[in-house]
Amino acid sequence: MATTDSAPEAGDLAQTFAGYVPSIESRDIVELRESYGLVIDGEERESRGGSLATIDPSSGERIAEVGAGNAEDVDDAVVAARRAFEAGWRDLAPRVRAKYIFRIARLLQDRAREFAVLESMDGGKPIRESRDIDIPLSAAHLFYHAGWADKLEYAVPGMSARPLGVVGQIIPWNFPLLMASWKIAPALACGNTVVLKPAETTPLTALLLADLIQEADLPPGVVNVVTGAGETGAALVSHPGVDKIAFTGSTGVGKQIRRQVAGTKTRLTLELGGKGAHVVFEDAALDQAVEGIVDGIFFNQGHVCCAGSRLLVQESIADDVLNRLRRRMERLRVGDPLDKNTDVGAINSHAQLERIQEFVEGAEAEGCRIYQPGGDLPERGFWFRPTLVTGLGGSERIAREEVFGPVLTVQTFRTEAEAVAKANATRYGLSAGIWTEKGSRILWMAERLHAGVIWANTFNQFDPASPFGGVRESGFGREGGRHGLQEYLDVTPVAP
Repeated sequence: MATTDSAPEAGDLAQTFAGYVPSIESRDIVELRESYGLVIDGEERESRGGSLATIDPSSGERIAEVGAGNAEDVDDAVVAARRAFEAGWRDLAPRVRAKYIFRIARLLQDRAREFAVLESMDGGKPIRESRDIDIPLSAAHLFYHAGWADKLEYAVPGMSARPLGVVGQIIPWNFPLLMASWKIAPALACGNTVVLKPAETTPLTALLLADLIQEADLPPGVVNVVTGAGETGAALVSHPGVDKIAFTGSTGVGKQIRRQVAGTKTRLTLELGGKGAHVVFEDAALDQAVEGIVDGIFFNQGHVCCAGSRLLVQESIADDVLNRLRRRMERLRVGDPLDKNTDVGAINSHAQLERIQEFVEGAEAEGCRIYQPGGDLPERGFWFRPTLVTGLGGSERIAREEVFGPVLTVQTFRTEAEAVAKANATRYGLSAGIWTEKGSRILWMAERLHAGVIWANTFNQFDPASPFGGVRESGFGREGGRHGLQEYLDVTPVAP
């Protein structure tokens, strides 16, 4: 796409990066098989629904074949999970459940580099993100919830807590291992058993996690992994033996799931799409804010539900912020996910790449100005340049809908009230960021922004002890912290 905003002087970036040493992580760390089956009742078995290929987005080449579970496979997994639940997992001493979860976390740490490489190969994200964020945070969620397993009465004071039973968990393709860990960990800590359905484009780390779970000697059927596409997830959602569905994914699919479980006994939590706003005031530390903006939208190629994809900047500093932002974007390196010098990796799939291109081309057709830094992109694979979209009125499709790519839209505001109005002018409500040196302004804004998570003078900071989730069409329910534990418990008041 042509650049229609002027680019700052950046020099020869290829020469700048020429002497950088690539990461010590490589494909040799991972032992890949030609095909993988489903993991049900503690053993791997062939899918009845055939198979599908998982693709390396940095090359477009097939990595492996995985099973495409059908309704019969899902039924087998649910029956195995129910049997494991009733045969002892729900009645197991909480401290023993804690030991199992702790063991999984330690095994994950022992094989951290292997998981990081596989996550980058399967999903396209830079290795430094997989290695330094996804894997450590996945282990942290397991450790955190292992600590809660024998303390649940403190998580729900004044209540009697019981596990729900069999939990169906459907995870997205943007953070495959992290989403699996922060769903499985609280479910197991509370005494539930699990049927996990990974995303069809990124199933490999979930299958490797299943290997760790078997190595940790969990009883068969406590965690089952059924790979497949949308039909597999639909079979899990509609299964009468499932007591709860936990879904992370698109708002459209979340609405379908909510309609499907309406009127049934199935509990539901949804963590859906977002259109997060970065609100930058004139008194903000601008260099710090620019780094936060870059991290908020270009982290994981913008494949982040809570991405700060809308920049709202105070009119008096708009030109300065945009100039700094363009200069910073010129120094972002797009390329091989397994190179530790890469800032922006590959788009997860060809279908997602086409969707991003459609959004940006549509914005240009509507009169928006498009800025993209220069430099060559790899010849193979799925790639998209970091993109800045200015000249918006607010009614454009790209300003209203979730792009889920490395695309940042920019609008200006004059007053705090106008900033709040523009930030809340969305059907989503997952995240927001406030940049200002005034603590009183942070509190004033936070009270008025409709978002489940609000960061101040930072962005994309996560902790297992902090609940995460959205409002409006970004879903309901929380994951992480005591609030997340409550989503996996059936609680009743204790008589005084």
